[in-house]
Amino acid sequence: MTALPAARSARRYDPDRKSRIVDAALEVIADHGVAGTTSRRIAAAADVPLGSITYHFDSIDDLLEQAFRRHAEQMSPRYEAHFDGVTDLAGFADALTDLINGGAGGDARDWAVSYELYLAALRNPALRGVTEAWMRRSRVVLERFLDPVTARGVDALIEGLVIHLTLSTASFDRADTRTIVGRFLGVPQ
Repeated sequence: MTALPAARSARRYDPDRKSRIVDAALEVIADHGVAGTTSRRIAAAADVPLGSITYHFDSIDDLLEQAFRRHAEQMSPRYEAHFDGVTDLAGFADALTDLINGGAGGDARDWAVSYELYLAALRNPALRGVTEAWMRRSRVVLERFLDPVTARGVDALIEGLVIHLTLSTASFDRADTRTIVGRFLGVPQ
């Protein structure tokens, strides 16, 4: 029996490659935005050959959709857990305040990816499905405390205030957030 030449090495076994590519896509999105996300950058970040992208994904849009779904799946349990133990409206207002001010385990990169998803979903119907599913899941949590219409408003309030906190150069502290949330919910300080 003759040994294979050195140039014909065995195919590398890499069962986590697809998952690693999805994670790398999220990192590239956080660093470069959707507009700067390319197959080459993702392949480099995942340390895989460029051909792995086309092997595992139908298109860059397919990869982006899977990456954003993963992001939502990672963020949602943290969001849900943030409200565990809340028993009254005042506690809910405090939990919302903490969530808005970064108390739900999301960091600046997580929010950057989230907002990249929202912007990309404006033009991509498949991504709009991801955002809708994520928002519905968030509102289910809020509806433990509020009626559905108010829950939708609070969901929008959360997103808007986080955008302001993320983008503002002016100071915006927890007390300001609590005042806004309290007024919105009709809960005194």
